[in-house]
Amino acid sequence: MIGQGLIVVLFLLFLGVVILANAVRVVREYERLVVFRLGRLIGERGPGLVLLIPIVDQAIRVSIRTVTMDVPPQDVITRDNVSVKVNAVIYFKVMNSADAIVKVENYLFATSQLAQTTLRSILGQQELDELLTEREKFNQALQQIIDRTTETWGVKVTNVEIKNVDLPQEMQRAIARQAEAERERRAKVINAEGEYQAAARLAEAAAVISREPAALQLRYLQTLAEIATENNSTTLFPVPVDFLKAFMTNMERKNA
Repeated sequence: MIGQGLIVVLFLLFLGVVILANAVRVVREYERLVVFRLGRLIGERGPGLVLLIPIVDQAIRVSIRTVTMDVPPQDVITRDNVSVKVNAVIYFKVMNSADAIVKVENYLFATSQLAQTTLRSILGQQELDELLTEREKFNQALQQIIDRTTETWGVKVTNVEIKNVDLPQEMQRAIARQAEAERERRAKVINAEGEYQAAARLAEAAAVISREPAALQLRYLQTLAEIATENNSTTLFPVPVDFLKAFMTNMERKNA
């Protein structure tokens, strides 16, 4: 009898420990407990120490930290009939734990599926050039559209970023050829602009020389000096009569 009584006491003690363990929950700062009492939602609890009624209360733990979720690569056919693969990353967090549990079966899975379908739908309406050059605009559009739906689940989508746009090989080669042609066009334009400016400067210099004959003579002397310093050989230049006219005039004045 004593042995049976001890077993009963130990069993009751063990049962009490189990019940107490289930009745006391420690909720971290980044978590919330969604509590149901006999199947009826009674609200959120936490953070800190939470006491539950054993057997009567059921609690579901929900994290309220920002979740970073990869959106798998999606096959997208753009408006100009180019097939590309696009993947993205979505950032969201639970704002209302009760809605995230009650209004959707699995908010993580639901948000992922919604992001995939929205990505295909929105990007499929755009042309390839827009998709490659206006990525920030599409990030904002995706965030707003997804957030409108998840808001009813108590989930806030804070950001959506398109990560990669994978193009077919033939399209990559076509874009490379287009970029090369664009670079060649710019080089020709810059070269033509330089020649135009040089011609304009030469025309201005010719106009100055035509007004001032002495300028032509000074330029002639400068050319002689440059050639003399660059070459060791002897170079003969014809001397214009106009160049010596000033000296001849001075000599005539002295003789007179």
